[in-house]
Amino acid sequence: MGFNMGPNLLLLMAMVATNILSLYHLSSTLQSPKPPTPQPVPDQLLHQLHTIRATINHLTRLQHTTTSNTPATSTTTTIKTSIPSDLLLYSQLSTIASSCQNHPDLLHKYMSYTPFALCPLDSDLAESLILRGCHPLPRRRCFSRTPPKPTSSLPENPFPSSLPDSGVIWNKYTCKSFDCLNRFNPNLGFHPAHEITKFMSYKSELDLPIPQLLQIAKAANSVLRLGLDIGGGTGTFAARMKLYNVTVVTTTMNLAAPYDEAVALRGLVPLHVPLQQRFPLFDGVVDLVRCGHAVNRWIPLTVMEFLFYDVDRVLRGGGYLWLDHFFSKGVDLDKVYAPLIGKLGYRKVKWATGLKTDTGGLKNGEVYLTALLQKPVSR
Repeated sequence: MGFNMGPNLLLLMAMVATNILSLYHLSSTLQSPKPPTPQPVPDQLLHQLHTIRATINHLTRLQHTTTSNTPATSTTTTIKTSIPSDLLLYSQLSTIASSCQNHPDLLHKYMSYTPFALCPLDSDLAESLILRGCHPLPRRRCFSRTPPKPTSSLPENPFPSSLPDSGVIWNKYTCKSFDCLNRFNPNLGFHPAHEITKFMSYKSELDLPIPQLLQIAKAANSVLRLGLDIGGGTGTFAARMKLYNVTVVTTTMNLAAPYDEAVALRGLVPLHVPLQQRFPLFDGVVDLVRCGHAVNRWIPLTVMEFLFYDVDRVLRGGGYLWLDHFFSKGVDLDKVYAPLIGKLGYRKVKWATGLKTDTGGLKNGEVYLTALLQKPVSR
């Protein structure tokens, strides 16, 4: 018995080895062809992915910590997290400029140009992308165009008798001159000489003349030096403040007219940014933010809330937020917008309301709000 054990064991081992080799060969022949070698992932994309993953992990840990530290009154009580729902919602938004992928046709058209030549005359195309949340990089290999016959001199007075037509490339506009724009609608602000009386007179409680604004600031020992005018059109508020040695930059968009060029031709600074974009200013650096006609009830509520918090970011302690003729439906002012503004915790220096008496206002039951609010000096 002991004599036959050795060969039998060797035979068994040989059979097992043979079966293993056969199975390996069979499995290797049945495998699908190997996929192509993947291309290396760009470092920038990896960095963005790591940032997104880190943000999600941070929110997850924060939500878990908040939930575990929240006392429950009973075993059947649902434990609520203190993280605002909008924070969790908007933490899912993609990184900067990723919304460009939602408009590939526009982006492709924008980036189709001849390198080392003049850039196409399509600034309205870039503006269309910006308004859709896509902020494309500037074209790197084409030369920006200049007006065919630029003026040899520019006015130093921010309220000149007229603006030089030669300072604008008019190709994309229906009107080809500032006179045409003034005839079309004299209230657009393209006739600086007619704008000089604005922000200076008091007709009702809804008005806040600039001399009164400066007096309020002086009485509070608050200096006004730097300001931001949101949706300031052709820059009339900035022009008037310039005469009081206050520097104001104006956010504006070229919607069917050359607003940015008009601001610059008056010797002022235009910021070509939409309302939903973060202001290109550092934290706590301006003394005054004015919200004009552009900031009103047509803005989605969440976007408006983000806008107000970005205003808070750029305002210094003790700075002022001026809501100039903000309009909304009367019922919404009490139930929606007043509580939204109240979240800022600003001191009410002025709060005046009145009926919006034009046709649209009467039709929609709208009211105006003019408010001057002061940010707390410290928090």
